[in-house]
Amino acid sequence: MSEKLPSNAVVVEAALRALGAAGEIVVLPEKAPTAATAAAQLGCEVGAIANSLIFDADGAPLLVLTSGAHRVDVELIARTAGVDRVRRATPEFVRAATGQPIGGVAPVGHPAPVRTLVDNWLGKHEVVWAAGGHPLTVFPTTFEELVTITGGAPVDVE
Repeated sequence: MSEKLPSNAVVVEAALRALGAAGEIVVLPEKAPTAATAAAQLGCEVGAIANSLIFDADGAPLLVLTSGAHRVDVELIARTAGVDRVRRATPEFVRAATGQPIGGVAPVGHPAPVRTLVDNWLGKHEVVWAAGGHPLTVFPTTFEELVTITGGAPVDVE
């Protein structure tokens, strides 16, 4: 399947295999710019979509994997992460930190580890869908697996 995947998704697929993740990358028929559009294409609840949001946390990248049903409270995340300020990152900051474009940032496959927080709400879903490194790719996983493969900390995001 790798030869049919966009190059960033191939990198993510290799990272998933190296980390022992079970899910296979799926190519969506069309881009899913929101959790709702991804859920509609996958036939799942919007809350089962793991949005990958990169923030600038005092100048360092911070990945927050949040349920598509939630909005991130940046003040709460700043307190949780022990930083002074958390703000949305620019597309350039995201690309530099992850090697991936906004809209397709995967939880793994980055040039260097990115500190990660994982929304506890994702644990309410048996299957969670995360981006696969490209706006057309996703993969199925679980809350527990996301925490494990990212080394992330389970947190409340709102």
